[in-house]
Amino acid sequence: MAYAPEHLLSPSLGGPPAASADPTDVLDDLRRYLAAAWESFERPRPREPRADADLVSRLGGALPQAPGITRDALDDAVNILEASVSPSRPLFLAYIGSTGLETGVLASALSAAYDANLATAAGAADLLDGQAVRWVAEFVGYPAAEGHFTSGGQTSNFTALLAAREQALPGAREQGVAGRGATVYCSAEAHHSVVRAVEAAGLGRRALRRIPTDERHRMRPDALRRALMDDRAAGLTPVAVVATAGTTLTGAVDPLAAIADVCEMEGVWLHVDGAYGLPAAATHTAAHLFAGLDRADSVTVDAHKWLGVQKSCSVVLLRRRGPLRAAFGHEEHYMLHEEDTGNPVDHTFEYSRPFRSLRLWLSLRVHGAARFRTWIESTLANAALLGDEVRAHASFELLHEPMLSTVCFRHVVPGMDDEGLDAHNERLARAMQADGRVFLAPAVVDGRTCLRACFVNFRTTTDAVQTVLEVADELGMSLAR
Repeated sequence: MAYAPEHLLSPSLGGPPAASADPTDVLDDLRRYLAAAWESFERPRPREPRADADLVSRLGGALPQAPGITRDALDDAVNILEASVSPSRPLFLAYIGSTGLETGVLASALSAAYDANLATAAGAADLLDGQAVRWVAEFVGYPAAEGHFTSGGQTSNFTALLAAREQALPGAREQGVAGRGATVYCSAEAHHSVVRAVEAAGLGRRALRRIPTDERHRMRPDALRRALMDDRAAGLTPVAVVATAGTTLTGAVDPLAAIADVCEMEGVWLHVDGAYGLPAAATHTAAHLFAGLDRADSVTVDAHKWLGVQKSCSVVLLRRRGPLRAAFGHEEHYMLHEEDTGNPVDHTFEYSRPFRSLRLWLSLRVHGAARFRTWIESTLANAALLGDEVRAHASFELLHEPMLSTVCFRHVVPGMDDEGLDAHNERLARAMQADGRVFLAPAVVDGRTCLRACFVNFRTTTDAVQTVLEVADELGMSLAR
């Protein structure tokens, strides 16, 4: 039997075939599974579990032709999830995960049951969707005129870039961009989703300008202005500047106000990729880092990161109406418009849009914005605490001053050179992942391989933060020996 809480899985698996299963019994089973999972999320794992041989064998089986037993299938599903990496756990500190809010689970179940499609008019769901967009904009302090929920930061960034492309190169969606030299600008630490968006928009990767960063890993406005001026002099058309409000690597927030000054002087669309970091704009501790956000033409924020709901739930917001319709509006025989009223899909890249906003809407209704601010403040405090602990510990080195909730540090072994320390810290990160008590990832900052921890989970306590260095030092010293 794979790892699972004893009270979660019944040892006696029986019951009728799935086709005739009693819905009440199935829902009772699901309730027990969920309750046990939620209870287990409140504490770190003692180890990282693995699927047992029997389960692995079943996962290699052929397509079932006959009905199966619902409880058997549900038990296997739970065992698979228990043997998988889960960002809901308090010491999952890698890759900027979500928190798995219980309200998000309830909303996900409801939205899946009703299966509303927000590509076309969906009745009251459209009203809720619009309210959720307004709530997100108000929470982060952005004057949005319109916005939409998407499948993730990649799609949100791509949506904004396509809107910017149509503004800078009118008719590009019809004629293409062949023969029209265009450029996009981002920092050297911007997320790879920006690269993919530039490629998918038909601009070509060579159109992307990686702007140097300062000592705090933020885009340099002076270098941005110089790059814009050089490209205009060469006959190129700047499409957009993508500033980052919370880089994935170090949590750096680009100087948004200074970048907005440059964009206004040069007449260039400013997009802010705040997929990870933008919710911190709602806090007292970090709000000052986001000065100038209100001047951006578009922003991205992922609710499935620092706002705790399940994947996928991202939002793209625009400061004025019009650019999205210009980029995506269309007429098709299978989706007619009433007079001058478009369908929601006339403003989005995606068709078949599930009711993603319900997760965040329900969570905000139940918990309230003030509770979310408190949660985010606590994760900022956890990162600051870990930074302080690293500075005070002889076996660790802090590689940057945390701006948000990301901390990059490395384990130091006396007498080991830089090349040896790089290899040691990568091995240590992999050892910590296998151990499972603390799950973090390796990274490279300023050419040095290190351990990277990102706090976004409201379940992570101050006491749990102390565990990070204890486990890292224990396993690190063992590796060094």
